Amino acid sequence: MTTLLAPPVTDAGFARWLADQVGTELLRLRAELGFADPVLLRKTGDEKAHDLIVTLLTRWRPGDAVLSEEGAHDDLRRLRAPRVWIVDPLDGTREYGEPDRTDWAVHIALWQGGALVAGAVAMPARGLTLSTDQPPSYPDMRDVGVGRPLRVATSRTRPPALLDRFVREWGEVEPVPMGSAGVKVCAVVSGVVDAYLHAGGQYEWDSAAPVAVATATGLYASRIDGSALEYNRPDPSLPDLLVCRKDLAPRILAALDVARAHPPT
Repeated sequence: MTTLLAPPVTDAGFARWLADQVGTELLRLRAELGFADPVLLRKTGDEKAHDLIVTLLTRWRPGDAVLSEEGAHDDLRRLRAPRVWIVDPLDGTREYGEPDRTDWAVHIALWQGGALVAGAVAMPARGLTLSTDQPPSYPDMRDVGVGRPLRVATSRTRPPALLDRFVREWGEVEPVPMGSAGVKVCAVVSGVVDAYLHAGGQYEWDSAAPVAVATATGLYASRIDGSALEYNRPDPSLPDLLVCRKDLAPRILAALDVARAHPPT
């Protein structure tokens, strides 16, 4: 359901507000439908979250274009638009349909002039939203390789195929499986893990909002070959991602170069 209260004027504040509105609706649906039919719950959550985002953007940002996972081909004018909201209405749909799981999220990002300029990642089941209007502090600097392994957030169900090769090159690594890409990036932001590594296929809506928040914090973000992340392209596929502390980026990228150069035989 939509709120009658006007949202914040700034784009960053609006991103946070929009993510929170959608998160509230997703929590309501979870409570209303329950988990007896997880397929129905996931489908309804995806659809209702997308519809609410489109409704609120149409009302409060009517001149802007939208790129959404649930309507990826609905608004091709985005390719000529100066402002595009890149959104994932429900990231971590699998986890949303599982009782007691909190690792799902709502992603809201704004692309303008070739760059991400605002973003928010809401984690409604955790009562937490991270956004660029109130950037979190840079994660604690903790020694890696001195008494503990490198902690890397990875997919619960699709860990990247090159992870084993990266481990052999780096040394001691502790994979930390999680659901939503937004939750994984926020784990780097909070210092729970040192890096998030993904190479199994993603789209712009999976990473736009988390990357906006991470870079506002001061973290490093790129493709796994070190190239820049680019958004609002004709093909929204953006298959790989590295987010980590800046002090670790050169060594992680070097290890990834070796891992990528020596595929399994």
